[in-house]
Amino acid sequence: MDIALKVLEEITKSGFKAYIVGGFVRDYLLGLDTNDVDICTDATPKDIKEIFVNVNLPVDGYSAVRLYIKKYTFDIMTFRKEISYYNNRKPAEIEYITDLKQDLLRRDFTINSLCMDVNGNIVDLLEVKDDIDKKIIRSIGDPITKFMEDPLRILRAIRFYTVLDFDMDLAVIDAIKRTKGEIKRLSYSRKKDELNKIFSSPNASKGVKLILELELDKELELDFSKCILNSDLIGIWSTIGINGNYPFTKNEKELINDIQAAMKEDLTSKLVLYKYGPYVSSIAGSLKNMDRGVITNAYENLPIHTRKDVNITANQIIGLLNVGPSHLITDIYDDLINKILCDKLDNNYQAISNYIIDNYK
Repeated sequence: MDIALKVLEEITKSGFKAYIVGGFVRDYLLGLDTNDVDICTDATPKDIKEIFVNVNLPVDGYSAVRLYIKKYTFDIMTFRKEISYYNNRKPAEIEYITDLKQDLLRRDFTINSLCMDVNGNIVDLLEVKDDIDKKIIRSIGDPITKFMEDPLRILRAIRFYTVLDFDMDLAVIDAIKRTKGEIKRLSYSRKKDELNKIFSSPNASKGVKLILELELDKELELDFSKCILNSDLIGIWSTIGINGNYPFTKNEKELINDIQAAMKEDLTSKLVLYKYGPYVSSIAGSLKNMDRGVITNAYENLPIHTRKDVNITANQIIGLLNVGPSHLITDIYDDLINKILCDKLDNNYQAISNYIIDNYK
């Protein structure tokens, strides 16, 4: 809070108006912590650049100027009117203005329109603080118009409903029903970002239930019929019939595929635990309502965890059999790993070498 007010002070000392706006003020009133701070001002990006040296100017000329101080991120934006939109997300044309109230009217929900001035006083020009007190999500102006301007606001409404554990204004619910088809025009990346925030909430089930009630799953092109929420994000996505258009890294895709495969296996098996490792095994176990602690402990007690743990080297195997490097060595290791995990062979060099001589020489 002190750092944020200090930023306002620096801007106002230069002769401009400046206010903290949106989520930070909302969360402050709700007693929640946040490290991202939005600031609105009548100073232009070039003005802000003259006040603060270490800021990133927007590439497109009208987005937020970004300032980093310690662990906080400050997005500083000039008062504006957004005249038209393209790609259903970004304003195609804007007009800088000097009136705070006009700037607030362009925003999405009333709970995000409260401001704080340089003295820490709450500024409620739209007279909406009651919506926070009553814990309700209402649109600033006509919600159908707001959602048509920017369909991401539909998912943001679901997110606030979930994360803040608020109720939804009936007009907003009706507008979502009427405009939900616009969701398909959003990028899969933006949709995934909002869904991740919903899934990460302790109230995730509340959000998913509303998604299903409003049939947004069809617009999102996702199958929530087997969705399980008692996991981390990768685990949750593993239970959703994900559309291939959603952006996941190669590593994330591999983990999701492994978790889906591991859920079909016997997770009490040493061979299965060895194959999938502690993370995949524990996530798959939790999705099957198994105790993750029990699975983790079972994994830790395995006699070996990787091929390197087998007490014989490839060169030693080659020496014992007097052969050159070949696929035979890999086959022998696979056999040794299986025998050791199944308690049919002790993991010491003498026992292993005797086994190799008896079975492969």
